[in-house]
Amino acid sequence: MPNYLDSAQREDVARLREIFMGRTEWPTWLLLIGVYAAWPALLLLSPTLGIWPTTALMIPLTVLWMSLQHELLHGHPTRWLWVNKALGYAPFAVWYPYTLYRDTHMQHHRDEDLTTPGQDPESRYLSQLNWQRTGPVMRLLRWLDKTPPGRLVFGVPLALGSLISGESARLLRGERKAWAMWATHGFFLLLMFLFIERYSALSSLHYVLLISVPALAISMVRSYYEHRPAEHSHQRTVINEASWPWRWLFLNLNLHLVHHDLPGLAWYHIPKVYRDRREQWLARSGGFLLPGYAELFRRHSFNPIDSPQHPYV
Repeated sequence: MPNYLDSAQREDVARLREIFMGRTEWPTWLLLIGVYAAWPALLLLSPTLGIWPTTALMIPLTVLWMSLQHELLHGHPTRWLWVNKALGYAPFAVWYPYTLYRDTHMQHHRDEDLTTPGQDPESRYLSQLNWQRTGPVMRLLRWLDKTPPGRLVFGVPLALGSLISGESARLLRGERKAWAMWATHGFFLLLMFLFIERYSALSSLHYVLLISVPALAISMVRSYYEHRPAEHSHQRTVINEASWPWRWLFLNLNLHLVHHDLPGLAWYHIPKVYRDRREQWLARSGGFLLPGYAELFRRHSFNPIDSPQHPYV
């Protein structure tokens, strides 16, 4: 357990892990069962529900699935990595193979590298050298990406462009793991699309463009200002006291500093650990506190929150 926690905090966290909920992880199991039941059920009912009501329900379900995948790769609900991988491999969100998400996200959790371009794979910042090499159109998109509406509209194309560029390079180099990963992901995607085409009122293209892309865009609201450049690594991660719909969709990852400091802590324990020592968490974050995502939209819809250039790199 991290050495910055005092003895009382250590005891609290250990106690949470030993209670019935912590031992059985039943909330995560319940969500997994719910998503795996709701996904085919909504598609099978789509001829009755209609295309657009089905779409409206599938988008938040897909956002929740991505949050569940995040729990799985952090060791929940089992301690067996291969079991969690099997549970989380379904390509409901389409774009990122589970293995790729797991590997890059674990690299992101090296807190000493947070936000550093080239070191943190989830950084949205550019080094000053790369900024100088960037053309005017891409510079504009990067600035727009620093506003919440811009992140919703341009965040997905920027992220997918980076994904395609990076993974194409790996495939062209002949990396066997990359080829195996994408072949497996493609196989399960094909099965999923066949199910959609055969048993639902939706087309595969509709699912990709009007469910998967919006779901990924909504998930990027969480990551919009999740980290900032700061001298001390523990002051680079936000505490966002978001309202309940966002907390549920993101499984309490809005309290992001608590997650980064205690990455093995299950999503349903994070709020209590935060509430019990709120002032200590705020002090540790260096005051990196947000009152919710609506406030970000209010303040920064027309005013970029910071520069796309990393100030230190």
